[in-house]
Amino acid sequence: MKSRLLNISEKQKSQVQTKFVRYLYNEIDWEQSLILIKGARGAGKTTLLLQRFKKHPENAVYLSLDDFYFESDRLLLLIEKLYDVGYTTFYLDEVHQYQHWSKDFKNIYDNFPDIKIVATGSSALQIDKGVADLSRRMTIYKLFGLSFREFIEFEHGISIPSISLKALLEKHEEYSIEVNDLINPLSHFENYLKYGYYPFYKTDRKFYHQKLQQTIQLTIDIDLPSVENLNFSTIRGMKNLLFILSQIVPYTPNIQALADKMGSQRNLVLKALDLMDRSNILSLLRSENKGVSYLQKPEKIYLGNPNLFYLFNDTPPNRGSLRETFFFNQLKVKHDITASKFGDFLVDQNFVFEVGGATKANRQITGIPMAYIAADDLKFGNQNKIPLWLFGFLY
Repeated sequence: MKSRLLNISEKQKSQVQTKFVRYLYNEIDWEQSLILIKGARGAGKTTLLLQRFKKHPENAVYLSLDDFYFESDRLLLLIEKLYDVGYTTFYLDEVHQYQHWSKDFKNIYDNFPDIKIVATGSSALQIDKGVADLSRRMTIYKLFGLSFREFIEFEHGISIPSISLKALLEKHEEYSIEVNDLINPLSHFENYLKYGYYPFYKTDRKFYHQKLQQTIQLTIDIDLPSVENLNFSTIRGMKNLLFILSQIVPYTPNIQALADKMGSQRNLVLKALDLMDRSNILSLLRSENKGVSYLQKPEKIYLGNPNLFYLFNDTPPNRGSLRETFFFNQLKVKHDITASKFGDFLVDQNFVFEVGGATKANRQITGIPMAYIAADDLKFGNQNKIPLWLFGFLY
């Protein structure tokens, strides 16, 4: 069995491409002893893991913990055996599928100081639910789907540096000219909104939305029950809730009304919303993000990314909903996004943004300091009006 796992490891390493590397790769401190990369199913965690393995294969092995071997055999014992023959770096995929991952990680960390573990897991995984003190030992990163900037590089091979929000607000006119000199972003923006968020679109674009629907179903059916105690009725209710919300987002929630539609309790609806938010299926806009319990109602509910609009509706999605979802999706990767009393979004408790079309005026944000318009269908910005697509270059 050990030789079978080693053969799989070599095969996976040989097949991964290294031409295009995600934004997170260069942000990870790979020298840490215990690293966890969380992310939604389909975001590209496995590829990231294998790329690191391919570039640094010395005394290393890749293991996927959803392999049936780990149904009856402990990871800890296997790592001890592999360590005895010289393996010191372990790339561990799908850790949320393995019941004893947190206990085994703690024991390995404490007993083998020269071992390095780089693991991937569901974005819904909560470290403090495993071993209480594991979070102090582990460095945690989160991988999101492709940014618009990454989509352009992945699709067309044109590498454009990301820009910080501060620099974007100060120099967006100059930066948008530089991007337009390299490529016409507006001609590719629609494609990104429709199918560019998950890297797997590249393998079969024709069936992308069918595969995306399967990915969402697997997240709810398999990934979430592996990190939370969910019964069949709850899972079915969650799918029903997602479909209801897909028809009305962005939605200012009436939790009791949603509970009545689902035939469920209020607290279960709030729990379902929290789980789908942690899984990146939904994005919950709150009045504040620190120290918030899932029992506190969000201000607004969005789909997790623009591609999801095309799963549930045969008609073209509402343009305003698509714009706001894109903005929220791209900004939340590196910034604190909360509801604003004036515009659509408050970013880092400092900047107010109103999202709209090219002709959007300043009416809603007149007199508000540090307020900006993120405008769709705009090639170049002017003063506080910034092209919406440019916010896809923040990571």
